[in-house]
Amino acid sequence: MRTVNGSPDYILFKPAGIPASSLEEVVLTVDEFEAIRLADREGLHHDEAAGMMSVSRQTFGRIIESARHKTATALVEGKALRIEGGKVNMVEQRKFRCDGCGHEWKMPFGTGRPSSCPQCQGTGIHRSEDQRGPFGGGHGRRSGGCARSLAKE
Repeated sequence: MRTVNGSPDYILFKPAGIPASSLEEVVLTVDEFEAIRLADREGLHHDEAAGMMSVSRQTFGRIIESARHKTATALVEGKALRIEGGKVNMVEQRKFRCDGCGHEWKMPFGTGRPSSCPQCQGTGIHRSEDQRGPFGGGHGRRSGGCARSLAKE
C-alpha cells in the first residue's frame, strides 16, 4: 500500500475538441499521480517523496518512471489520460477557503486548524462549503484513523 495525500481533483484529461468516447485511454494510477505531484509539482527529492508515500526510494523511482512514461504517451499520441485505481492508503483531508483572497487548499485531518491563509496570510478562513456539516461546522469527530484504503483491483 502506498500512502497518498488526497484524491485528485480531476480524473480525466484529453485533447481538446475530440469526444472522450472516441479516444484511447492511458490509465495513471493514483499512486503514480501522487508521485508526479510530489516530485514534479512540489519539487521534492525522490527520497523525501518516497518517505511521504511510505515506499523505498527505489520503489518511488519505478513509480515516477512509469507515471512519466504514461503521461508522455498520452500527450504525444493524443490519448486521454485517466487517473484511477492502485493500492493506496488515502489520507483524508479537510478543505479550507480564505474569505480575503478566495484561495482554497487542503490539509490532512489531525494537523490542526490553519491560523492563516498560505497565499495572502489573511486570518478569515473557514472550511469549504462542500465540507460543512448541517450546523455549519466540519464533519465532527471521526472514529478510527485518518486514512482509508482505496484498493482497486
